[in-house]
Amino acid sequence: MKTKQRLDRAYKQAKTIAFSNEDKLIFFSDCHRGDKSFADDFARNENIYYHALKHYYNEGFTYCELGDGDELWENTSFESILRAHKNVYRLLQKFHFERRLHLIWGNHDMVYRDKNYVKKHLSTYFDPKDGREEVLFKDLEYHEAIVLKHQDTHQELFLCHGHQADWMNYHGWRFNRFLVRVLWKPLQIFGISDPTSPAKNYKELIKVERRIKKWITDNSNLLTIVGHTHRPRFPEPGDIAFFNDGSCVHPRSITGLEVDNGAISLIKWHIATSESGTLQVVRELLEGPTALTAYQV
Repeated sequence: MKTKQRLDRAYKQAKTIAFSNEDKLIFFSDCHRGDKSFADDFARNENIYYHALKHYYNEGFTYCELGDGDELWENTSFESILRAHKNVYRLLQKFHFERRLHLIWGNHDMVYRDKNYVKKHLSTYFDPKDGREEVLFKDLEYHEAIVLKHQDTHQELFLCHGHQADWMNYHGWRFNRFLVRVLWKPLQIFGISDPTSPAKNYKELIKVERRIKKWITDNSNLLTIVGHTHRPRFPEPGDIAFFNDGSCVHPRSITGLEVDNGAISLIKWHIATSESGTLQVVRELLEGPTALTAYQV
C-alpha cells in the first residue's frame, strides 16, 4: 500500500469533530513518555510539559495528541510508564473526564489501534496504596486520524501522526520495534541514535515530508497537521498547508501548535532565566497567529 492509499484511507475513516472560533485547541505529539530510565527522552522535559499542560487545562483548551505519546517500543508495558509519570496522566485524566482529550496513535504506540488493548491496559490501574483497581481512562478511544470541521466556514483540518508516509514505520513497525528494544535502546547510553527514526535520519525526514505535501496538493491543499519527524513546520498562506507540531523531546524545550479564536500559532515552551536568576518555564510564540481561513482554498 502506497502513501496515497494509506492517507486516503486514514482521511476517509477519520473521526469528524466540529469546532468553532470559540474553541481553543493545543496540538502536541511525539512525547515518547517512558519509564524514567536512561533511555526516557521525555523525562528531561517532563517539568516543561507538565507546566504547559496545566496552563492549557486551566485556560480551557482541548488537548489533541498526534501520536507517539507513549514510548511502547523501548518499553514493553504501559504500567511502567504510568508509574514513572503518574502526575502527567492524572492531568490528562482531567482532560478526558471533561471530554477535552483526543488521541491519535503513531508508530511507537501503534498497539493502541487495538481497542481491546486500550481497554485492558488504560481503563484502570492498580493503586498499591489502596490495594485496588482505580479508574484511569474509562471509555478512552484512540484514532488513526481526526478531521476537525469548522461549523461556520466548513474548513477541515486533517490530523494524523504522519507515519502513513513512512512504509517501514507503518507496515514494518514490529520489526523496527524489535530493533529498538534489542539493539538501539542499549546503545543509547553511548549516544548512538536510532536510524529507524526519520527524526534522526535527515534524508528519510525529507522523503516523508515530500510525500505528505504531495498528498496535500492532490487534495485541494487540505490543511494537514502531523508529527512523526519532530521537525516543526508552519507554512505561509498560499504555500502547501503542511503543518508539523514538532515534538516534546527537543533539547530543553517542547513545541506545539495552538488554535485559538480561529487562528493557528506555532509555540515553544522552554526554561528561561529571569533577571533575578530564577529559572522559569515560559511560552514563546514562534509563528503566527495566522487565520485558518488564510489557508482555505
